[in-house]
Amino acid sequence: MIILHIETSTNICSIAISENGQCIFTKSDSEGMNHAALLSVFIAEAMEFLKISSQKPDAIAVSSGPGSYTGLRIGVSTAKGICYGLDIPLIAVSTLEVLTANAFQITGTATNSLFCPMIDARRMEVYAAFYSQEGIIQREISADVIDENSYSEILENHSVYFFGNGAEKCKTTLTHPNAKFIDGMYPLAQNMIVLAEKAYAEKKFVDVAYFEPFYLKEFYTTAAKI
Repeated sequence: MIILHIETSTNICSIAISENGQCIFTKSDSEGMNHAALLSVFIAEAMEFLKISSQKPDAIAVSSGPGSYTGLRIGVSTAKGICYGLDIPLIAVSTLEVLTANAFQITGTATNSLFCPMIDARRMEVYAAFYSQEGIIQREISADVIDENSYSEILENHSVYFFGNGAEKCKTTLTHPNAKFIDGMYPLAQNMIVLAEKAYAEKKFVDVAYFEPFYLKEFYTTAAKI
């Protein structure tokens, strides 16, 4: 089974190819929002890589947000086009779950800890969720305005790892001793592999015609009201 993974939810543009759960090709750029120019080039290189062994993707996995409106629009529209062209299914993977999968690799076993991936919105707003160390959702994604009292009840009972491009601006505000921060964490296509493989095995595909990702732009008004 071969899956092409596309991650464009932040300023990093990345793709990866997995074969039976193993990453066999990856490409990324972190120089800024160059997705429109770079994504098609990266995918062309990936397809050429597969062509050498007469292979093609069995599915496309794409980050579903929350994330940049422009980045996600480019990633999702490209993924849909490939799915239509090759008549293969589309898998949507949450950006926050991609971040959390990477955090698990970094921290290892963290007893009684929770994991909180954060995507930057604006001002002191983030989109965040909480996961257990087993990857089970403990609090669904929501738009949060961060202040000194944010997550106080959770932090009283758990160590919490905060990470993602929204966590950096929270360091000086979330000062509880149980608040821990993992620096330099960004969603990458290669970290989608385990999640996408699981979705493929369970046949959890999204409708190519109607799927829309979680654009941050659409939720600014909602976040401001919380």
